[in-house]
Amino acid sequence: MIDHLILNVSDLAASREFYEKALAPLGFKVVMEFPQGVAFGKEMPEVGLAEREPVHTGVHLAFTSPDRSTVEAFYRAALGGGGRDNGPPGLRPHYHPDYYGAFVLDPDGNNIEAVCHQPE
Repeated sequence: MIDHLILNVSDLAASREFYEKALAPLGFKVVMEFPQGVAFGKEMPEVGLAEREPVHTGVHLAFTSPDRSTVEAFYRAALGGGGRDNGPPGLRPHYHPDYYGAFVLDPDGNNIEAVCHQPE
């Protein structure tokens, strides 16, 4: 199992704002700050951001959501934090019948998702 992940970002301030807003509905908050970055988690660092090269794009990072309304809250918060729509909240039955997700591009173009696997 993965313990944590660090994304290299081009603008730490913009990325921090995006992730602080987008992850808040999922229960994540800043749990650690370090010289070139910040880490988010529920209690321990799970996802970190570091302003350093090389910046990667095209990463797909999906967060588990407890319910569909939280997926929708993630989507609204992520757009409010500077994200760009990459797929509004909705069912994705081509994955499985109860797959309910939303996709937003972060400031560097990574595809960030919140997904609920539970029936409504």
